[in-house]
Amino acid sequence: MPSGFQPVPQVGSIDFSANDRDVWNRVRVGLKADAGDHSYEAWLAPLVLVGCDGDTLRLAAPSAFAADWVTSNFADLLRRHWSMHQPSIRRVAIQQGQAMVAPPVAKATAPAVSQPLPVDVRYSFDNFIVGKSNELAYNAALAMAEPGPPGFNPLFLHGTTGLGKTHLMHAIGNAYLAHHPGARVAYLSAEKFMVEFMAAMRAKDTISFKQRLRSVDLLMIDDVQFIAGKESTQEEFFHTMNEIIGAGKRLVITADRSPQNLEGIQERILSRMAWGLVADINPADYELRLNILHAKVSVLSNRVTVPDDVVEFLARKITANVRELEGALNRVTAFAMLVNKPVSLEFTRETLADLLRAHEKKLTIDEIQRKVADYYGLKVADLLSERRAREVARPRQIAMYLAKKMTPRSLPEIGRRFGKRDHTTVMHAVKRVEQLRADDREIDSDVATLTRLLDG
Repeated sequence: MPSGFQPVPQVGSIDFSANDRDVWNRVRVGLKADAGDHSYEAWLAPLVLVGCDGDTLRLAAPSAFAADWVTSNFADLLRRHWSMHQPSIRRVAIQQGQAMVAPPVAKATAPAVSQPLPVDVRYSFDNFIVGKSNELAYNAALAMAEPGPPGFNPLFLHGTTGLGKTHLMHAIGNAYLAHHPGARVAYLSAEKFMVEFMAAMRAKDTISFKQRLRSVDLLMIDDVQFIAGKESTQEEFFHTMNEIIGAGKRLVITADRSPQNLEGIQERILSRMAWGLVADINPADYELRLNILHAKVSVLSNRVTVPDDVVEFLARKITANVRELEGALNRVTAFAMLVNKPVSLEFTRETLADLLRAHEKKLTIDEIQRKVADYYGLKVADLLSERRAREVARPRQIAMYLAKKMTPRSLPEIGRRFGKRDHTTVMHAVKRVEQLRADDREIDSDVATLTRLLDG
């Protein structure tokens, strides 16, 4: 579950101001644009603003299941959009609304089993960017969605979070439905599989659960590692797998690691999962990250312009996973539109300061001095000397400027590292370079090039 979010017990109403209501209306517009019409109408439109309680925004969903689903799948999106308007909000709690609560179910009656989560129409093969790290998984997913008997079954996709496993699952579902409009497709997380199965067991009505899943033409189970150690759930999962595969139907499974590296899962399940095709998705390399960003930027072109140097900067700096990469781009562009400023490298650095600190290696003043000296054909000693000739003074000012912009060092400390100069000298250098960048294309180009070299 994403950090800072939690489904909470039902609580009384909290007062909210007209400003809160206005913010919520603006947030809903942004949510619809980012989530897409289908997901917005299904999951986000029913949310009701309960109010703001300190640093927590409270929303209500129509059911406990909806609260859990929104929390798990739209957490970052909700938090990001609200914090654009009210930075003081750090947490969002989703509750089951009082006015939305269904009458309690009698103990003798089996609880209604919810339908499998719908396939998300936003995700397709067309908008999945392919590179060396995910090529095998992509081609395997394409083959699983094609008409005719599958060449392998099941398909097991594995990789760490945020690399595109869930995207490929939804793409398979959408493509399969395009080929077979009347087909029955079920997508759900392994955690949801477990929760619904346990509920059916408590109600002594597992038959409807079994029939619902085993009657589908394509079954997709996400994040199977979550059933580790759950013996009764694993028993049912094994039989469901056998029924689906034995009937010639399609099964797709994902996990955060390969079958042989999954712990706490029965050997017969691991053997069955590895029986078909196992395809891994590795972290995206620089070229793939660049292509992903360019594809996202092309969609944004009618709303905001993102320069190539910003795209290259993000591709170099945000390397953990694709989800975080796309989130960084969304954060920069959304904030730029909100404050009506152009997207630039400096604006991107300021907007993503917290994220970049977690990713980038600690750049030192020594490294900046060496790089600037090499770039201008000087020695580091020249930058530290008392020489005031233009061919030395200008690179020295640029090095001071870069030290201020690219390191957390204070003005006095930077001054000391440049031949024990006063902090006012550094202030003057920073202001002078900022002015020159605006007036002199050559200086601006030099600073931009040095920034890229130091980022690399």
